[in-house]
Amino acid sequence: MATISDMLVQNARMYPDDTALIELRPSEKIRREISWQELDERVTRVANALLGMGIGKGDKVIHWMMNSINWLEAYFGIIRTGAWAVPLNFRFTGRDFKYCADIAEAKAMILGEEFIERVESVRSELPTIEHYVLAGQTQAENTDSLEDLIASSSSNSVNVGLSEEDACGLYFTSGTTGAPKPILLTHKNMVCAAVTEKAHHYQTREDNFILLPPLYHTGAKMHWFGNLIVGAKATILTEINPRNIFETVDRERGTIVWLLVPWVHDILMAMDRGELWKEDYDLDCWRLMHIGAQPVPPSLVQRWKKYFPGMQYDTNYGLSEATGPGCVHLGIENERKVGAIGKAGFNWEARIVSDKGENVAQGQVGELIVKGCGVLKEYYKNPKKTAETVKDGWLYTGDMAKMDEEGFIYLVDRKKDVIITGGENIYPAEVEEILHTHPKVYDVAVIGIPDERLGEIAVAIIDTKPGENLTEDEINAFCEQNLAKHYRPRRIIFDKVPRNPTGKIEKPKLRQKLGN
Repeated sequence: MATISDMLVQNARMYPDDTALIELRPSEKIRREISWQELDERVTRVANALLGMGIGKGDKVIHWMMNSINWLEAYFGIIRTGAWAVPLNFRFTGRDFKYCADIAEAKAMILGEEFIERVESVRSELPTIEHYVLAGQTQAENTDSLEDLIASSSSNSVNVGLSEEDACGLYFTSGTTGAPKPILLTHKNMVCAAVTEKAHHYQTREDNFILLPPLYHTGAKMHWFGNLIVGAKATILTEINPRNIFETVDRERGTIVWLLVPWVHDILMAMDRGELWKEDYDLDCWRLMHIGAQPVPPSLVQRWKKYFPGMQYDTNYGLSEATGPGCVHLGIENERKVGAIGKAGFNWEARIVSDKGENVAQGQVGELIVKGCGVLKEYYKNPKKTAETVKDGWLYTGDMAKMDEEGFIYLVDRKKDVIITGGENIYPAEVEEILHTHPKVYDVAVIGIPDERLGEIAVAIIDTKPGENLTEDEINAFCEQNLAKHYRPRRIIFDKVPRNPTGKIEKPKLRQKLGN
């Protein structure tokens, strides 16, 4: 298959009347369902509408929408024309949007009604965007209606001569380390993600993937590609809370749910407090829960397994530059090694190297590098950054890691987040993992701040579980029992831990808040 879009065409041919996607909006009591044939036809109509506007191979189309079936229709419609889809973070401001649009030099835009005001605030400053297409019921000046375009466009198949090496997606990183970086991905990258996901999680046509995280990111969508490649359905749940997740699994017979650490916390706490009882739902269909996008505290998985001892579990590691998750994963057969991110994924290689690019000894900390068919084409318009990050086909992740005697890889921390205190390295992720085991801690982040004597000191920002009282003395006593002296935070701050929509801790925000 040359493109990820070809998988959709194949499903429409082989399973035309089977359900492809379900969309749930619980507060509005809306349930929408679409078959593979209907989905493929609507995607083709979107593509033909864009082609009629003069959008073609190599053009860029901004894609700013909330999770929905429309989101995927627009995404596949864009890439079917040979244009590049440019999905945007739904938390971006109007200025963020302009920043991305200027870099992409986008020719058109498909937006949800939630973003009209943000777009209008900078629309006069965007000379390259010639066409605006609006999804939803709202009408706006100088925009076309997505539904009207679908209704009036041709359903004749589109053939623009795409190859696997053609670019199809310009993804802006979530921006936890500064301004979002544009990452260019190809059709080959997308197909690789689908093949890898299927190899890891054994999807069949009987599976129903409950899709929760933002589709603009290279996480949940690439996990869903494992269902796409076999023609299995998915359910898009737009309102995320523990009860909605359980009800969706029960009613839609969900089999796979990919969760972020905060959502697992929320479910466990609701169950611990007796606000949510798994016995009230038929969850026997739920075969796999997996987590990614951030370090996973082993204690969290252990708590989950007490409630769901028979459920499969996997840890996924990935990054946008590797077309999302899968370049390293734990594997559902390796649950005994929870705490590790695992080994190189299907069609991937992994090494841990020194600053000179040489393999480090077993157990030593170095930078994790990966190689495979999901490695990005380039950082768009940034050849210097591309050359620094990809060397001889190896992607330098910026993550510090170590490998045990069985070859399992453990994340230590981001290279740039390492705290050096009096010449000693402190890896915040390791400290966070220990602090997460405290029974009163809900969430935690550890960052370094400047110190005149030691260079840097570690600061722990702790979010206490609701209803619990936690003091600095309690945390210090806990650290004395569980952490080496140089690893203990020198300051404790009780506050909320900011996380982006994919669950990553926004450490630059914390540093800025603390005046660093």
